[in-house]
Amino acid sequence: MRWENLAVEPAGPAESAEHGRTADAALFGADAVTTRTFDTPEFRGITFHEVRARSVLNRVPGASRMPFEWTVNPYRGCSHACVYCFARKTHSYLDLDTGIGFDTQIVVKVNAPEVLRRQLASRRWQGDHVAMGTNVDCYQRAEGRYRLMPGIISALTEHANPFSILTKGTLILRDLDLLVRAAGVTDIGISVSVGFLDTGLWRTVEPGTPAPERRLDVVRTLGEHGIGCGVLMAPVIPFLSDHPAQLRATVRAIAAAGATSVTPLVLHLRPGAREWFTAWLGQHHPHLVRRYERLYAEGAYAPKWYQRRITRQVHELAQEYGIGPTRAGTARRIRPPEPAEAPTGPEPVQLSLM
Repeated sequence: MRWENLAVEPAGPAESAEHGRTADAALFGADAVTTRTFDTPEFRGITFHEVRARSVLNRVPGASRMPFEWTVNPYRGCSHACVYCFARKTHSYLDLDTGIGFDTQIVVKVNAPEVLRRQLASRRWQGDHVAMGTNVDCYQRAEGRYRLMPGIISALTEHANPFSILTKGTLILRDLDLLVRAAGVTDIGISVSVGFLDTGLWRTVEPGTPAPERRLDVVRTLGEHGIGCGVLMAPVIPFLSDHPAQLRATVRAIAAAGATSVTPLVLHLRPGAREWFTAWLGQHHPHLVRRYERLYAEGAYAPKWYQRRITRQVHELAQEYGIGPTRAGTARRIRPPEPAEAPTGPEPVQLSLM
């Protein structure tokens, strides 16, 4: 494996300031890698490559469509094994397979919390928003063993640094107390990804994830503890989860779970993911292969007219059920402000509108 080719994209400001590293320097060297396997049911067939990272704050390329500039990704590869995952291509940088290798060869940055704490303390760091779960899921199965997120959340909380988390994992509820504490000192945003409710589709296209209903339970539980949670309705899969009745059922369930927002995202197929998804499609839905070739003939994204149609339908349904889309770039205070101290004097009387 080409560990030396896993580079900062580019180096975070703290790392650059402290070590004078260049953008193409490796995140870690081959001598820092320990490979492990665990003979337990939940990890059978999975290989973990434990590394000691030199930097964990990654700058998002300027040309990206993402509404944030910095990310932290404690893992590479993901046992959720979503066949459409756009991050599959990143495994090829290590000469690892973007198919089954992405699902079973997991890179773990075991020192991520301590490195993040050091980088946040740098005088060069400006306290920008940090997004997590944007490459692979930070609450995938491995997190149950390595427990990196509690230290990461604590480091961000100590510096009152705003952050967001996107996940399909129910393991986030383990850190509920930490999230409540963080929401008391900074702006945090939590989103859960639920693209559809179809159980048969879920079992084949997202085989390593918790069921959609369990993810909606996460949304409900977070809300009950004062942490508003949005839903990224992603992906909407053409011809498999985009029927109006399916969209309605999904948005209705999202609303019933108490989501603060719903944002649809149509399936996109970048290199690495495209080949793996196409193989899956040919095995499970061969009659759709030609339709996908036509729909995605221009590249990784579905045509604009199709994306607009789905977005319009979901937003109309969201309005009907009392929720709305997330507005890109807007901060959201998760914890409501403390109520003002009750004034002295006569007890207020509830006025009637009639």
